[in-house]
Amino acid sequence: MRFSLFVHMERWDDQISHRQLFEDLVDLVHVAEDGGFSTVWIGEHHAMEYTVSPSPMPLLAYLAAETKTIRLGAGTLIAPFWNPVRAAGESALLDVISGGRLELGVARGAYQFEFDRLAGGMPAAAGGQHLREILPAMRALWQGDYAHDGEIWQFPTSTSVPKPVQNEIPIWVAARSPESHEFAVENGFNIMVTPLMKDDREVADLTDKTKAAMAKFPDADKPEVLCLRHTYVHSPENPEAWRPAAAAINRYYRTFDAWAGNKTTPANGFLEPSPEEKFADRPEFELDSLHKSAMIGTPDEVIERIKHYQDLGVDEFAYWIDNGMTHAQKKESLELFVQHVVPAFQEQPAAATR
Repeated sequence: MRFSLFVHMERWDDQISHRQLFEDLVDLVHVAEDGGFSTVWIGEHHAMEYTVSPSPMPLLAYLAAETKTIRLGAGTLIAPFWNPVRAAGESALLDVISGGRLELGVARGAYQFEFDRLAGGMPAAAGGQHLREILPAMRALWQGDYAHDGEIWQFPTSTSVPKPVQNEIPIWVAARSPESHEFAVENGFNIMVTPLMKDDREVADLTDKTKAAMAKFPDADKPEVLCLRHTYVHSPENPEAWRPAAAAINRYYRTFDAWAGNKTTPANGFLEPSPEEKFADRPEFELDSLHKSAMIGTPDEVIERIKHYQDLGVDEFAYWIDNGMTHAQKKESLELFVQHVVPAFQEQPAAATR
């Protein structure tokens, strides 16, 4: 089992500067790298203060100079917002800057709010076609001269300048439907899954979709599977510490709901969470339910659940640290994870023989 950090700058009010949030993000990445995490993932979102990341590329390029070993994941580029030539070139440049540490995640996109502003109002659900077209084109551009005549993009002979350092950049597809899993497996891409607020039965369902896709394409290589979960670890000496974490994640998802609903005009990039009464008949929003669905608990509780994920076929657990809590709370939780959870999954040295 590998561990990675999924992190954004979160701004819930205008009292904390973007510069401070940037410094806080870098601090968390240092904790993750020192703790043996394999990758830091940063996504792409636009005009939303609660998820500040108009492009992962400049943040990851900065982190390339700030770090030595941790891999740098775009998690994820939104396919409809990119041209294949630009996406291939920027990705390759990041690979050059980092000495071959790029991990490239690509998604179809989810927020209609963003599509209304960056894609002429096309339905967000239509982004899957862009995903399926951009990735093979990028892969071809990294190899050399390539002309493209697709349904979405057309361009004459071009190539990626620069070329990546890695012979083959690891590509990850954000997948939920069986069709997305099949596309990833058939084309040799890895798979990112996000159960969001659903419990661990959803993790099992998503990994089952990967297994079904592998059965459909038996000659394909086995993909790596990453599972992304909101995570908060607390000391067993403070057994009620899960409550503020669950409450923070409840607010996070109510804010997610407000943005996804796309029915209210934000004010200067801020949008109030949907009111709690809206979810009175939604048990997944209750704190007890979030305690069980999000990765919240003592080190021993978290270890047990991640071992279950490992048994299901998950290769990488992505610690999703975005939750609206303070930087100090996030850092304390991450340090507990590094100190107590990570060692439980490291290979033990073989016993000495006489």
